Amino acid sequence: MDTPIKPEIAEKIRQLEKKFKNSGQDLGSYLDGLLHDRYLTYWDYIHLDTLLSLQITRTRFPDEKIFITYHQITELYFKLIIHELKQIIDDKLQTAEFFTTRIERVNRYFKVLIDSFEVMIKGMDKEQFLKYRMSLLPASGFQSVQFRMIEIYATPLMHLVNDAARTTFTEASPLEEVYEHLYWKFGATDLKTGEKTLTLKQFEYRYTPRMMRIAHQVKQSTIYHKYLELPEKEQNNVHLIKALRTFDANVNINWLLMHMGAAYRYLNKDKGQVQATGGTNWKNFLPPSFQRIQFFPNLWSAEEKENWGQQWVTHQFNTTK
Repeated sequence: MDTPIKPEIAEKIRQLEKKFKNSGQDLGSYLDGLLHDRYLTYWDYIHLDTLLSLQITRTRFPDEKIFITYHQITELYFKLIIHELKQIIDDKLQTAEFFTTRIERVNRYFKVLIDSFEVMIKGMDKEQFLKYRMSLLPASGFQSVQFRMIEIYATPLMHLVNDAARTTFTEASPLEEVYEHLYWKFGATDLKTGEKTLTLKQFEYRYTPRMMRIAHQVKQSTIYHKYLELPEKEQNNVHLIKALRTFDANVNINWLLMHMGAAYRYLNKDKGQVQATGGTNWKNFLPPSFQRIQFFPNLWSAEEKENWGQQWVTHQFNTTK
């Protein structure tokens, strides 16, 4: 004798039938699919076998596994950060609450990244690193396009121009012209000859079209613009302002200082320095007080901008000696 269908199950079937009928679909066909479908497993859902097969090292040094795995984890967090920023940009009915929630998610991701960077600073053998890094030339973390995308989604390109030329551009300036003066390009360019490193040439060839496409898409709708479009009362929300300032400091001070800590740990020597894998001049490129990049310059005082990152730099130097 067949067990009668429970009323609550019958009601769900009626709701499903209505749903599929409204979209011109046949519920029976989908139920047939359920009959033949396999149960979902955790390892299939996250593609675990594929994920664990991606840590392909170039050498036999054990600590290279740490190096590549950590960078892959970082890129996955960058993907989540971009996902949150795009939600803010795409949303049409924004409030300070919606804005703040997404930026706080971004800050949470960056906090994990910043706190976990000790894996790079203290978690690898220095002698192993200095050897296997030579097999990675000319690749460099400088070539992380997702980090550049975070910058482009966050703020107008003119805010990303190197400090010496920033005042020569406005939001009306052609984006292609502004792009040529972005601060990070100077970290991979010989200041005497103007010659770009191979690392920079490779990166520009591979990703310039994508970055410029995004820059045009968000020309008037970056996170910076979205904040300014909020009603004045919403703009003055203290929680939102705090979240945006934290986002700015996380990216343009704290994240850079973590990289400086790693660079000093592995590349600094008593006499001179070891060159970074991509030929980037990290001592001139990484200190936040050199470029003074702010996504939201309107949220910082003149004194804060003038002393940008200096107190953090002093602390970092003292703790990495």
